[in-house]
Amino acid sequence: MKLWQKLYIFTLILFILIFNLAGIIFIEKNHNASLKREVNRCFNEALTIYSGVDTSLPAFRTLDRYIDLSDFNRKIIYKFADDYTKKSNGIYLEILDKKNQEIYSNIDFALPKHREEIKIEKINERRTIIRDLGKNTYIFITNLIEINGSTFKLTYMRDISSIYEQKKEQYDFFFQLEGIAIVVFSIFMFFISRLISKPVKKLMRATKRITKGNYHERVNLNTKDELGILAENFNLMAEAVEENIHQLEKNNLEKERFIDNFTHELKTPLTSIIGYANLLRTTKCDEETFYESLNFIYQEGKRLEELSFDLMDLIVLRREAFNKEKVNIKKLLIQIKKVMQPKLKEKNIEILMDAEPIEWMIEKNLIQILLSNLIDNAYKASERDTKIYLNLSKEKEKMILEVKDEGIGIPKEHIDKILEPFYMVDKARTRANHGAGLGLSICKRIVEVHGAVLKINSIIHKGTSIKIIFKDKEDEIDESENNSATID
Repeated sequence: MKLWQKLYIFTLILFILIFNLAGIIFIEKNHNASLKREVNRCFNEALTIYSGVDTSLPAFRTLDRYIDLSDFNRKIIYKFADDYTKKSNGIYLEILDKKNQEIYSNIDFALPKHREEIKIEKINERRTIIRDLGKNTYIFITNLIEINGSTFKLTYMRDISSIYEQKKEQYDFFFQLEGIAIVVFSIFMFFISRLISKPVKKLMRATKRITKGNYHERVNLNTKDELGILAENFNLMAEAVEENIHQLEKNNLEKERFIDNFTHELKTPLTSIIGYANLLRTTKCDEETFYESLNFIYQEGKRLEELSFDLMDLIVLRREAFNKEKVNIKKLLIQIKKVMQPKLKEKNIEILMDAEPIEWMIEKNLIQILLSNLIDNAYKASERDTKIYLNLSKEKEKMILEVKDEGIGIPKEHIDKILEPFYMVDKARTRANHGAGLGLSICKRIVEVHGAVLKINSIIHKGTSIKIIFKDKEDEIDESENNSATID
């Protein structure tokens, strides 16, 4: 059963139950109030009759010494009752003696054989009974009356069928009204339930399209209620799913590219090694060719060794937890400058350092690898007799470390990819320098370990600047400040 159908049926059932309950309570309460008023009116009339009999004949109460009053009392009561009933419409009176012998009665309907109300025995007692006789309903009120020493039973009766007929008419009208109300409410709720469930249908259609791969699907609901909030959360979820899917696709492409590049990087030195090894194995060659072949095998073996070390660095950087310590960064830069100086002399490249004395929480060995890679990349990109600038400064809660060269720069089409493993801007130059395109990937990971931001700015034929921005609290890193690169 669909949601709108459940909503429609349950609401309709609830409406019928509440409507009937409210109607029945109202009619019964109204009936009971009317019945109570009618009973009170009957009580008052019965009391009037009783008081009239008791007070209108005081003169005869003193005659019991001289005459027999039994027959006289009967005539008096009969005449009083007859006069009263002629004046009043709708009242029935019955007067019985002690033996339940009838003295007076104007009843024109059949009475039941067993009557509890006439079993009264005390003067101050009153008995009231409401009973159905045929199609009518009557109220019976019985009192004892004492006249001149004789006791009589006075029963007041009135037809109160109109009260019950009124109740029946109210029920008939109520059921007619209920039928109309149910029809109107059913039509109204049919459209309302469809309208309420419409956003849910939109969500269902959107989820179906998402399951089929349409991750850009969104739901537009112009409401501020719970369904609107649900749609908003659904859109946020869809955006997160789409972003994760794109990220997975990107990661998958990066892995494929990584495997392709890795395979290619392995293939070239292995082909050389196997070729020269086979030459030495199958051919008698002179001493010069022999040593030349061994040299090629050694160089390509060293290249494979460097590649394996770089891969191990990447793996370790992804898996290992590093302990940071407070280090004097300026002293660390001086130490790295001394280590790199012999290599830089080959091109007569000078390192110019501008550093403030700053202490910072870092993993010392990783920062050494980072700076060594950046200086090495600057060295490879630089011509002879140029300079590399090593700058260290502090700005508010940030420490900025910069490596800048005067080299060939990075072309625009490569600027967004240089941080990927095995990516090489100039493959020939990189291989000539025994590189595999892993240096900047390692740098990127080291920067991430420190919660820092890496920014690259490059100008063709003028040089490249790489800045690493450290913040005092890693959790304050702005998500918008991702590792980025720009070019002029």
